[in-house]
Amino acid sequence: MGLGPGPDSVNVAGSKQHKTKAKKKKDDSAEVTGCWIKFRLMTSCISSTAKDNGSTSDTSTQYADSKSTNDTSTDQPVVPVGSSSATSIAESTPSTPKAGDELRISSQLRKFSFNALKSATRNFRPESLLGEGGFGCVFKGWINENGTTPVKPGTGLPVAVKTLNHDGLQGHKEWLAEINYLGELLHPNLVKLIGYCIEDDQRLLVYEFMPRGSLENHLFRRSLPLPWPIRMKIAYGAAKGLAFLHEEAEQPVIYRDFKTSNILLDSDYNAKLSDFGLAKDGPVGDKTHVSTRVMGTYGYAAPEYVMTGHLTSKSDVYSFGVVLLEMLTGRRSMDKNRPIGEHNLVEWARPYLVERRRLYRLIDPQLEGRFSIKGAQKAIHLAAHCLNRDPKARPLMSEVVEVLKPLPHYKDMACSSAYFQAMQAERTGSNPFARPGTRPGFSRNVQNRSLFVPPNGAAHFHRSPTACAGQPGH
Repeated sequence: MGLGPGPDSVNVAGSKQHKTKAKKKKDDSAEVTGCWIKFRLMTSCISSTAKDNGSTSDTSTQYADSKSTNDTSTDQPVVPVGSSSATSIAESTPSTPKAGDELRISSQLRKFSFNALKSATRNFRPESLLGEGGFGCVFKGWINENGTTPVKPGTGLPVAVKTLNHDGLQGHKEWLAEINYLGELLHPNLVKLIGYCIEDDQRLLVYEFMPRGSLENHLFRRSLPLPWPIRMKIAYGAAKGLAFLHEEAEQPVIYRDFKTSNILLDSDYNAKLSDFGLAKDGPVGDKTHVSTRVMGTYGYAAPEYVMTGHLTSKSDVYSFGVVLLEMLTGRRSMDKNRPIGEHNLVEWARPYLVERRRLYRLIDPQLEGRFSIKGAQKAIHLAAHCLNRDPKARPLMSEVVEVLKPLPHYKDMACSSAYFQAMQAERTGSNPFARPGTRPGFSRNVQNRSLFVPPNGAAHFHRSPTACAGQPGH
């Protein structure tokens, strides 16, 4: 979600798939209206005239990636071990705090009144809605640069205001977790928590506004593919965020919900981790793991964690491997609309990860060769390392950071390789290098060879910018 847990973290057993684009648009409008009405009812300020207004602005639509409307999205929460259905960690927790709840308010956080945030978001109107998830709704607002007073839209500081849905399953404990972690943790690759509101039964959080929304939105809901250097830049930034949590924070933190919808992007595509509602303190001393109820998202959670409930930092490393694979392939971690055998991205990709001559088959075809050959090799090898079935064999996130650091800057674009062009021609049945008399699509020079293992071991590419000649740049 853009600053909030998406429905794939919510405790729901499943979701209906949208059958047509027309229905998709209709459902989008219904979801926006439903979220808004639910929140307005909660605050006793519903307006009958606004019920019919279910559209959002362009900015809101791009940012509202928490409510998955893409018909290929099948992310679901991990079912706790021994349970017949998915349950939330806050399943039995009421919205109002208990006496034993521990709220650590950082001195750097601003305390907002409910009326100030209501005014900042223009009365939580639909046009301000950015997204919706298990926690509640997220609205765009405008506040004073250094204070807590609302200002006119387009002036001051843009913020994202996340509300607590009183009927939600995730509830007050996740609100506490957000404040307790993000109130203390400061890093360029973590979304900044600006302040909070705790007034009567109202619970709201105020974050920095991330103008480019989530990685999920860019990978799976845009017509133009995300360029290769930007994909690697995002992977590098997200890895730095996890490395900080695991190895640099005063108390190690296990993020536990690493996925594309929780990676938000600023105007320069710098990645920042959001949504710390499921985060846990890591093991200390001689402890090797944290035992906890299994929560997360199908397709991203590490298998040993799902089976045992034993949580370690290597669980996050596995999740990072899944996201890196999504970025490399352009495929979702779980997609039941794909052919049988391709629903689970990791299981589909494993044969390609271990056979070097087939590595190129993993790369997102929408890139049309506009990716670094050397960078792809390193990134795929890294993904395989992170996805190792043995958690002890997975790398530290600091090691992941070092591997990713140079990848956005490689210039050996595959599309400028004569070998890649020949291979592409072979696949389309019009190989320009085929000798007279050979069958279309067959060439002795390129048969059964991989992009990554060119003839004679020589790499046939030219140093070139990101966009190859004759192909659109980004």
